[in-house]
Amino acid sequence: METESQQGHSIGDRENPLRKEKRRKLHELKELGVDPFPHNYARTHSVASIIEAHSQIGAGEQVEGDISVAGRLMTKRDMGKAAFFNIQDQSGKIQGYVKITELPEEDQKAFKLLDIGDHVGFTGFVFKTRKGELSVHAKTFKILCKTLEPLPEKYHGLTDVELKYRYRHMDLIMNPDSRKVFEARSKIIREVRRFLDDRGFLEVETPILQPIYGGAAAYPFSTHHRALDMKLFLKISPELYLKRLIVGGFEKVYDLGRNFRNEGIDRTHNPEFTMLEWYEAYTDYEYQMKQFEDLISTVAEKVTGSMTVEYQGHSIDFRPPWRRLSVYDGIREYAGFDVSDRDEKSLFAKLKELGSDLEKPASHGEMVMEVFERTVEEHLIQPTFVIDFPIEVSPLTKKHRDKPGLVERFEPMVAKMELGNAYTELNDPEDQLARLQEQEAQRVVDEEAQPMDDDFVHAIDTGMPPTGGVGLGIERLIMLLTNQPSIRDIIFFPTMKHK
Repeated sequence: METESQQGHSIGDRENPLRKEKRRKLHELKELGVDPFPHNYARTHSVASIIEAHSQIGAGEQVEGDISVAGRLMTKRDMGKAAFFNIQDQSGKIQGYVKITELPEEDQKAFKLLDIGDHVGFTGFVFKTRKGELSVHAKTFKILCKTLEPLPEKYHGLTDVELKYRYRHMDLIMNPDSRKVFEARSKIIREVRRFLDDRGFLEVETPILQPIYGGAAAYPFSTHHRALDMKLFLKISPELYLKRLIVGGFEKVYDLGRNFRNEGIDRTHNPEFTMLEWYEAYTDYEYQMKQFEDLISTVAEKVTGSMTVEYQGHSIDFRPPWRRLSVYDGIREYAGFDVSDRDEKSLFAKLKELGSDLEKPASHGEMVMEVFERTVEEHLIQPTFVIDFPIEVSPLTKKHRDKPGLVERFEPMVAKMELGNAYTELNDPEDQLARLQEQEAQRVVDEEAQPMDDDFVHAIDTGMPPTGGVGLGIERLIMLLTNQPSIRDIIFFPTMKHK
């Protein structure tokens, strides 16, 4: 049987030359008695705190007192008896300088066996070089983690998009802009929560594993619970549970968490994504339009410093009020014809002219929405509330108080993207039951139709007050506020085909 050391060398024999050399150094460190993986390191400063405290000192000056700093080694320039190097921690980069002979004997051994990418820690004093670069003169030097995988070449970084998403850790090491995007993502989510919390909302959690999925038109992921011997579905929306809480007496609730939809992957879709939904008793979609634009404009200003942001060549102005555009008016304006008085046969013929792959006529409302998607959405760059949808495509929405055949619903559109969805919620128990029964009947031909949920019907029968409900796709908001073209650029670990 091979020893651990023999196994390591046999693995090394099969590796590329760079990995093989790094593994050789790892074993040499161990043979020299240097621990390449210590348990901790007592650093006193981050890179950013050093820069903030000492950036004003003059060229050639030094600061009394020692500090300890740690990070990943990104460059190393040996000059015989001395060396300059750069380390990077989460807060930034700083230069280090070392005279090899000043180091303790064990530290000298470690320094000579260092590679770019290794984690290191060192203690010394802060100074500025004659050229004015803030640096740390190292008196002690510890290797904290010896790496085996080489980093990408520093001038090109991780340029392969597939590798960037698959090996996100490499992308974050080599690309400071990627780190900034994800730091902005965290701040955006924090500001969204703060906005709702400040308005008296209660954050709640709804089940991810659900016996009946609902709240959206989507195909679910399914699993099997062994103990209960029952099929369960991953949440496609928290809507039906949040409405139960409104029935139960909570008047302002929101859920900010992951949803899962078994659908395609493209620039704006990932099967696993972050959704915010909130529900507020005694309000309607008009009230929620105002609250929605207030939320987005406030978060934009908090995160970027302005309510106007640049997104993929467009200057997007989030300042309220946003434009309101009905579905039917949008078609009249951008498609140049009226669909309100067309029958199903005429509408189907028009859709075929527009390139639809429908094989037979659908409901009037469904075909109206496909006309809208094909002719109007591409024109909606500035923030726009698309309002007043056909009743056929909105099974959980209250009928419009003034316009027969329509419902009180809005979808905010920005940069040709749907940013969310919102309703004056349906709370008439007989109307709700009838529409869910219609959806259940459609499941014979449309597997994404809303399934019947008797427990939800029971809640609506118990009485839900007038309510406004809103859903917001967090990833799409983050795309807009960080100027990223793809949802994969703002999800740490996007869903990818197994390598």
